[in-house]
Amino acid sequence: MRGRRLRLTLPLALSLAFSLLATGCASLDPAVLEEILGSATATAPLDESTVILGLKEALRVGTARAVERVSREDGYWRDELIRIRLPEQLEEMADVLRRIGFSRQVDELELAMNRAAEKAAGEAVDVFANALFDMTIADGWAILRGGDSAATAYFRDRTWSRLEERFQPIIDRTMSQIGLSRQYEQLAGRYNALPFVTRPAVDLDAYLTDRALDGLFHELAEEEGKIRADPIARTTELLRKVFRSR
Repeated sequence: MRGRRLRLTLPLALSLAFSLLATGCASLDPAVLEEILGSATATAPLDESTVILGLKEALRVGTARAVERVSREDGYWRDELIRIRLPEQLEEMADVLRRIGFSRQVDELELAMNRAAEKAAGEAVDVFANALFDMTIADGWAILRGGDSAATAYFRDRTWSRLEERFQPIIDRTMSQIGLSRQYEQLAGRYNALPFVTRPAVDLDAYLTDRALDGLFHELAEEEGKIRADPIARTTELLRKVFRSR
């Protein structure tokens, strides 16, 4: 395709591009998509199918970027906006333990919580890809014409439950592997041994899953904002045309 550019009609180009997306939308190279559609959309007005295809490509890029950022080491831990902190129920316990010499152990517990979230976050790629595959033309137009976080709201509504199912066992397994549950039990035991205190009740697995998803969707909203507002963030000419057409 690079040696001699194929001259495709718009319907044929769209058919080929949709076939590629359907068989591997999570890995389709934006440059390939642009090459397929470039000449076909250069002069033709954007029809409904082209607009939705471009929107799906924009969201594929945005979701991949968001997942990549949070799933790498320190993705949560070094980002003050999404760092997972101890549950509110444990704040008093943490303050007391810090005052009696256990600051390092409290910090290690919080770090371990973020590491568990980072391990689980990679699961979101496939879940988001499935939500894109299921997106209807009506969904696409609602997102394109919606507010600045319309796509994020779409993904939150369509994927939250499925992401919970995928995240929770990974967080639980990671908690065991890195000793998070043991760290928590040791700290809670030290606290419980003090006079006149009561050990707080908290479901750490559920709390971590919710905070991990909150952080992921925060990053997705950031990516959506960039794609809507910043032409540089639109990786192909098709995306630029689509977002100029709103």
